[in-house]
Amino acid sequence: MSHLHLTRFVRVLLDRKDRASMATGLEVRVPFCDHRLVEYVYNAPWALKSFDGREKTLLREATADVLPKSVYDRVKSPYPSTQDPKYALALQDHAKDLLADPGHRVFDVVDRDRLRRAAETASPQSTMASRRGLELALDLALWLDMYKPTLTLS
Repeated sequence: MSHLHLTRFVRVLLDRKDRASMATGLEVRVPFCDHRLVEYVYNAPWALKSFDGREKTLLREATADVLPKSVYDRVKSPYPSTQDPKYALALQDHAKDLLADPGHRVFDVVDRDRLRRAAETASPQSTMASRRGLELALDLALWLDMYKPTLTLS
């Protein structure tokens, strides 16, 4: 947790949470954003924050007696993130379709071999970077198809 994260990104997340919850008529609470708790955890020594080698050790241990085991053991996921393995497989399928078009403009800026490796990896869930690379390449390909910009590469 960095100072920039606390002073910039958390504000964006809280604003997004407020807008999304208001749009659906929900009252959403964020108890772990209480400034006293944040200040304590921010200033706690790293050895205390990660004594068991896992992320969010302090939070896990502080709530161990009130959380179901499945929640306690859950691996931290970045925001936002789709955890369903079918999503990663769908990304791979779309990437394979894109790779079947040898003249697609996206390959002016995306490494075809690298995309092929990501599309053929047994489990893109294994690395977030692999999945994110697929998402970025597919997003760029769609953007190029929709807007047909003129690219000048040097």
